[in-house]
Amino acid sequence: MAHSTPLLSNLRGMRYGEVLLAYLEGEQRVEVFNSFPMNQCPDELWRALVPETLAKEAKATFAILNGPRYWLMDGMGKVQKVQPVIRDFGGIEMRRVAMLELEGDVVRSTYKERHVNHGAVWYFNAGSMVNELTSPLAKTYVMQAYCTGVDESLTEASLDGLGARLQLPLGWSYGSRVLDTELVVDNTERVATVIQDELENTYTLLD
Repeated sequence: MAHSTPLLSNLRGMRYGEVLLAYLEGEQRVEVFNSFPMNQCPDELWRALVPETLAKEAKATFAILNGPRYWLMDGMGKVQKVQPVIRDFGGIEMRRVAMLELEGDVVRSTYKERHVNHGAVWYFNAGSMVNELTSPLAKTYVMQAYCTGVDESLTEASLDGLGARLQLPLGWSYGSRVLDTELVVDNTERVATVIQDELENTYTLLD
């Protein structure tokens, strides 16, 4: 059940980074670690991270860097779905926040649904701009965070015109709109469905 009000507010534009640790032997899993809200993912430390080193230290099959990223929701609620293990990645403290379901190829892919049990609810305020992808099946995904890992020049202000840059699959569309009323995306009682575009911006499926 969604929280009636956000537990955390004023998140839009806040920076974070993620490290994904894949374990493909024994109990197979992908653990998602996030620097939020412990720190804002210091740039000099993030740039020094080496995935192969992180995987070796964590005894994982491999590691994936996901970021730097910037929240686009205005508020957040959370139901703890996994034990919140804390790890230090090259001086950046991160907390385990979710498990990514193993679905075919673990490596990052674009415009493909992935399922994550992060137990979060996002709040987008009335009057806020949201950026959305729509699939050929009329499924809509709202951008929860944009990424500067692929294009360092990407900003929140540039997202309105992002559709002209994306290599969208046939039948897909991108658009931006200003909300008339609050938008709540509640994944506290279900597994979230997420996708990424080729710039590694992340979107969550709406009801």
